[in-house]
Amino acid sequence: MAAIGLPPAVDADVTRVTEALNMITPRWRVRILLALKGSPQRYTQVADKLSYLPSGQLHPKIRSLCDVGLAERTEYSARHVTYSLTRRGRQLLPVIPVIAAWAGEHLERPEQPPSAIEQVEDSLALLTGRQVPAILWLLKFRQEASARVLGRFVLPDANWTGVYPPLRQLIDDGLVETAGKGQPYRLSPSGEALGTVFGVLSMWAAGRPLDHAFGHPLWGQVQPGVTRKNRSRLIRQALLPAPPRRRVPGSEIRSGRPTQQAQGAPPRSIPARTVVARTATSGIR
Repeated sequence: MAAIGLPPAVDADVTRVTEALNMITPRWRVRILLALKGSPQRYTQVADKLSYLPSGQLHPKIRSLCDVGLAERTEYSARHVTYSLTRRGRQLLPVIPVIAAWAGEHLERPEQPPSAIEQVEDSLALLTGRQVPAILWLLKFRQEASARVLGRFVLPDANWTGVYPPLRQLIDDGLVETAGKGQPYRLSPSGEALGTVFGVLSMWAAGRPLDHAFGHPLWGQVQPGVTRKNRSRLIRQALLPAPPRRRVPGSEIRSGRPTQQAQGAPPRSIPARTVVARTATSGIR
C-alpha cells in the first residue's frame, strides 16, 4: 500500500503501522498474546486460560502468531512442546494498554460496557479497515483535505471516488468529521487522540523504544515552530528503522537451549528445538 503524494518517510511509516495492525487484529490474537505472557507454557496451559476458544481453533491461531514472528514453539520431544512470546512479541505487550486507554475514553459506551480486551479488539477493527490508516495519516499531515485530494493520494491507481466508503465509515466511527457536503474532512477529537496509539505502533514497528512515541514528529506532542513544510524532514530523521543490534561475542545462545526452563521441562541435557517461522524484524515491510 502506498499513499502517493506523502513524503517517503511518512509513507513508509504508514506501511509499517498498517502491517503491525494486520499482525495483531485477527480475532483472538491479542488474547493469545496475553495468555502467552510469562514463562514458556505447554499447549494445555494456554488452552486452560482460553477455555472459551475451541481447541481446534486455538492451535492454528498460535501457529499463525509463530508465522508472523510474535510467538515461538520450542520442541523438547514429540510429546513435550512449549510456546512463548518472542522478543518482538514481548515488546508489543505495552502497546495493548495504550489502545485500551484510548478505547475507554473515545469508544461509545453501551449500557453494558465491554471488557477492556473487547474494547481493544473493537479499536483494532476500526483502525484496520481498508485505506483507514492512510486516510488518518494524510488528514493528520495536511490538517484537512477534500475527498478528491484524499482519493488521489490514497487510491492513486483507482477512481478517487472509491475513498467515500471508508470516509463514511470513519465519520460513523467518530474518527473523522466534516461540515457538510463539499466541505473538507478533518480528524475529530477522537481521531486526533489516536496519536498515542499510532505513535507507539510506529515505534514498535520501527524497532524503537515505545517512549519515543511522545516525540513522534507527526503523532507526538506538538512542537513549537514545526510546520508542514519542515515536518517531512523531521519525520525522515525520526522514523528510520532502528539499526540491527550488534552481536557481542560469546553472547549467543546455542540453538535448542531455551533461556528459561518451562515448568516440568526435562533436564537441559535434552536438546530442544525452537521454531520461529518468520521473525519480525525492525522496519516491517
